[in-house]
Amino acid sequence: MQFHPNGQSLNPHQTRDRAPSDYENLLGDALERSFAAGVQDIEGVVQGLIDYGVPAPEGKSWNAALLESELKRLGH
Repeated sequence: MQFHPNGQSLNPHQTRDRAPSDYENLLGDALERSFAAGVQDIEGVVQGLIDYGVPAPEGKSWNAALLESELKRLGH
């Protein structure tokens, strides 16, 4: 449990109903690595996914629109 500066407690997993899948962990790890490397634009994030070998959904190729769609899908 983490604590917010205004005194509220935050549970970072409060909306999860299951553990993340291997794919979700791989995607999350690649996103974290890209941000840690200083990437600040979606094209750089997409290139990071490609470079780190994260498979795109349904055998497609990563692009900005697909990344946005996938993040929305996983966020719901």
